[in-house]
Amino acid sequence: MNIAAAANETLAHNSNLLVYSAMAVYTLAFIAHLSEWVFGSRSKVARTAAALTTRTQAPAATVSAKAAQQGGGTAVLERPKVITKSAAGSRDVPDGPGAAGGTEKGDLYGRIAVSLTVLAWGLHVAGVITRALSVQRAPWGNMYEFSTTFAAVAVGIYLLLLTLRKNVRWIGLPLVTTVLLDLGLAVSVLYTASDQLVPALHSYWLWIHVSCAILSGAVLYLGAVATLLFLFRDRYEAKLADPSGKQPGAFATSVLERLPSAASLDKFAYRVNATVFPLWTFTIIAGAIWAEAAWGRYWGWDPKEVWAFITWVGYACYLHARSTAGWKGRKAAWLGLIAFACYLFNYYGVNIFVTGLHSYAGV
Repeated sequence: MNIAAAANETLAHNSNLLVYSAMAVYTLAFIAHLSEWVFGSRSKVARTAAALTTRTQAPAATVSAKAAQQGGGTAVLERPKVITKSAAGSRDVPDGPGAAGGTEKGDLYGRIAVSLTVLAWGLHVAGVITRALSVQRAPWGNMYEFSTTFAAVAVGIYLLLLTLRKNVRWIGLPLVTTVLLDLGLAVSVLYTASDQLVPALHSYWLWIHVSCAILSGAVLYLGAVATLLFLFRDRYEAKLADPSGKQPGAFATSVLERLPSAASLDKFAYRVNATVFPLWTFTIIAGAIWAEAAWGRYWGWDPKEVWAFITWVGYACYLHARSTAGWKGRKAAWLGLIAFACYLFNYYGVNIFVTGLHSYAGV
C-alpha cells in the first residue's frame, strides 16, 4: 500500500512538472505569436508589393484561360477569393492577410509559434494524463483538473482546425494568452492535491457528463473569441465606409486589417456555436441523469443546474437571433458574449462563491 501511494505521489509530482514545462513553452509560443503580429505589419512597401503582385498575376491568369479555351495547353487558374456575406446589404469585404500581414518574416514567426504551441500542447496533455494515472480516475474531479483539461482541449481543437487547413491562425495569440492565464490561475489559486472523490461522484457519468462540458466549453470559447473580434472588425469596417471621412487610427488599422472580414468572423462564430449547441444540450441531460442516480432526483434547482440552464437559454437565444433579420450582426454577437459570460460564471462564480451540491472539493 505504501509503495502504491508513493508511486501515485511521484506521478502527481511529474504531472505538476509537465504542466509547468508546458507553461514555459506556451510563454515562448506567446512571444512568437506576438512577433508574428509585430513583424508582419503591413508597411507601405508591403502594400505596394502586394498590389504589384496582384496586377502581374491577373494578366497571366487571363492568358491561361484564353489558351485553355483555344486548346493551346493546360491552364492552371487561381481559385478566386470568396467574399462572404452575413446578410443582405452587408459590406463585401475580403479577408485580411492574416496575422503575418502577408510578409515572409511574419509568416516565419507564425510557423515558429504554431510549432511551439504543438510542443507545449504535447507536454500539457502528458501532464493531464499523468494526473489521471496518479488519481486513477478521470482527471477533472476538481477545479484545478478541470481547468488544465479545459485548456488542453481548447488548444487541441485549435491545432485540429489548423491541421484541417482552416484559416484560424489569427486565434493563436488570444488563445495562448488565455491558456497561460488559465494555467497560472490553476496552479496558483485552484491547485488541489491528488485525492479521491466523494462517493456520489464515483460513476461512469463523470467521464460522460464532465467531458462533454469540457469539450462544449472549449468550442464555445473559440466562438466567443471570434465573436469579440467580430465586434472590433465590424466597427473598423464601418469607419472605413463612413462617408464623413473619419478613419481608424494607425494601431487599429495595423491589427484589424489583418483579421478575417467581419462577415467571415461572424460566420465562423455562428458555425462553431451551432455545431456544439447539441452537445451542450446533451451535457445538461447527462447531468440530470447522473443527478437522479446520485441524489435521487433529476432536477433540484441547484445553483450549478440553474446556471447551466441559463447558459443553454442564452445560446438558444443567440441561435434564434441569428435567424431573425433584425437581430443579426452586432445584436446577436452581444447575445453570444453574454451567453459565454454565463458559462464562465457557472464555472468560476458558482464553484467558488456559491455553495451547492456541485461545489468542488478543496476549493
